[in-house]
Amino acid sequence: MKKIFHLKTCDTCKRILKEIPTDGLEIQELKENPISESQLARIYTLSNSYEALFNKRAKLYKERGLKEMGLQEEDYKKLLLEHYTFLKRPVAVLEDTIFIGNSKKNIEALKQALEN
Repeated sequence: MKKIFHLKTCDTCKRILKEIPTDGLEIQELKENPISESQLARIYTLSNSYEALFNKRAKLYKERGLKEMGLQEEDYKKLLLEHYTFLKRPVAVLEDTIFIGNSKKNIEALKQALEN
């Protein structure tokens, strides 16, 4: 699988998609096509953590007071499937390698992997 999950309304995702070579990448827009349970299971096998995939900067995370709830892995899984905003973006999967989020180091590693 060579795929990137993103939001078209996210300026950071837009910038990153312009920076990386997207030839051969399947691009999934999360609002129009939310992540499925099987897709989430696949990326979980690469990350070994639902929490690592979870966006703690999401507006809903703050609005719902989720920080104070002491969430467990199953809670993160349920929330990731419930609403697209909870997935840390972008998430890129290149066969057996996953790149989660938009840190500069992560995006540089993604670029390098795509160029090889």
